[in-house]
Amino acid sequence: MDSFSEVVDPSQFHWSDAGWTGIDLSSCVIYELHVGTFSAEGTFAGVVHHLDHLVGVGVGAVELMPIAERPGRRGWGYDGVDLFAPFHHYGSPTELAFLVDRCHEVGLGVILDVVYNHLGPHGNYLGQFGPYFTDRVKTPWGQAVNLDGPDSDEVRAFFIDNALCWLEDFHLDGLRLDAVHALFDTSARPFLAELSAAVDHLSNRSGHRRVVIAESDLNDPRLVDPEDRGGCGLTATWSDDFHHCVHAYLTGESFGYYQDFGQAEQLLSALESPYVCLLY
Repeated sequence: MDSFSEVVDPSQFHWSDAGWTGIDLSSCVIYELHVGTFSAEGTFAGVVHHLDHLVGVGVGAVELMPIAERPGRRGWGYDGVDLFAPFHHYGSPTELAFLVDRCHEVGLGVILDVVYNHLGPHGNYLGQFGPYFTDRVKTPWGQAVNLDGPDSDEVRAFFIDNALCWLEDFHLDGLRLDAVHALFDTSARPFLAELSAAVDHLSNRSGHRRVVIAESDLNDPRLVDPEDRGGCGLTATWSDDFHHCVHAYLTGESFGYYQDFGQAEQLLSALESPYVCLLY
């Protein structure tokens, strides 16, 4: 029977990865993994059974698609509503911790896909407890998060605390930030810079290197520029242009993410450099 709530004490997890110090992105093959469909069980425990195979084919880290609690049994995970709770249909917090511990034992890093640009439309009661959302801007998926309006300091702290919870309590090696171009933020110090600094502080304090990878369609190098040079200091960004070029060229789709793509010359540009020089 499903329970409505559970008190979890992360200090009770039994870890065996004391010698693990993180991953090196420069030489790491990352495998994007959807827990619900990766194994027959569709659970954290089910993933454990296949880790040796991933190592055998050269994977250096798994990137778990979003696992935050949400309504229903199936989905990609991008409509999470209880950000601090692992999706109970995938397993318990202890089983997630065991998965991460086992990954580190066989030499795999673990990155988690997190969604901070919106919360899901069903079961999202966060707005009843404070000014977590704003009507000044809209996202394609729901209310935008209040990162720069009145009382936004505590909102930003909530999401940074969530990031640090996954990284510290569950020993994760990094985060992949969903669609940061939908994080509307005009503050003097961007939320992403504050988040990056908090993660760097955790890495330095623990001796366990963590990475923060952004998904963005803005082709903005400031995401990875150091903060002292006006950037956000993130570790890396996804190379989405290559994917968009291939998808638009092969399918002919030309709306949303793909409206600027579709030419063969752009694919060549994506292969030669991280960003495409758009041709019109």
